[in-house]
Amino acid sequence: MIECAPVTESSNYFHYFTDIEEYFWRKRGAHILVSPLDWAIVETWQKAGIPLEAVLRGIDRAFESYRHSRRGASGRPLKSLAYCVDAVLEAAEEAKEAGAGAGPERTPAKAPGGPFTREELHAYFQRNLERLARSAELAGARAPELAARISEARTRLQETGTLLDSPGPLDLEDLERRLTVLEEKLLAAVTAGAGEDILLRIRREMDRQLAAYRRRMTAEQLSLLERQYLQKRLFEEYAVPRLSLFYLS
Repeated sequence: MIECAPVTESSNYFHYFTDIEEYFWRKRGAHILVSPLDWAIVETWQKAGIPLEAVLRGIDRAFESYRHSRRGASGRPLKSLAYCVDAVLEAAEEAKEAGAGAGPERTPAKAPGGPFTREELHAYFQRNLERLARSAELAGARAPELAARISEARTRLQETGTLLDSPGPLDLEDLERRLTVLEEKLLAAVTAGAGEDILLRIRREMDRQLAAYRRRMTAEQLSLLERQYLQKRLFEEYAVPRLSLFYLS
């Protein structure tokens, strides 16, 4: 019998990534580094709006299925979240059907008090401002135009940070939208500024990691996953930080 971990109010909307990562560790029975492919998969679930509870239920089902497979019976551990994709999408579809006609969902990001203190947010913004400054400096020698775009993004992030000192409760949804726009501009800049050799190397790496799982995914799923993987690796290549509040924790 599959037992899915309960998702309570404490499982916060903005802790999506860390909750999934830690749950996968517990199911696997070992604390391992999550690969770029796994992070890209979690990002596709988050971008698609798949609820955390559905993801955890899907992971449970995937582990149960794997346990009865030949590889699972031989004692080989389940190594990647890619094996869980089908089960997670199935659980998400069930959750969608179950929620049909139940009325609009309450938005977790507006929970009383919010998931982060202003001090935590200030520290997060400051870390990212410092990392963007270093990223612009590193890019300066090999890609001056990219360095200028990163510096522009840093200025916009600094301006956005002034919202943290506004009176009254913070609108985290609006703050997240602003940070998402900044991330998208940075992605466009890094993609345009990356050399052909870098893009080719990352795509070869991506194709190797995806080879075993392509047949399990639709063209739409693969397209989104490839985009998320490319973003993660390009940001790593140029030391560009993720700005979304999903990465604060």
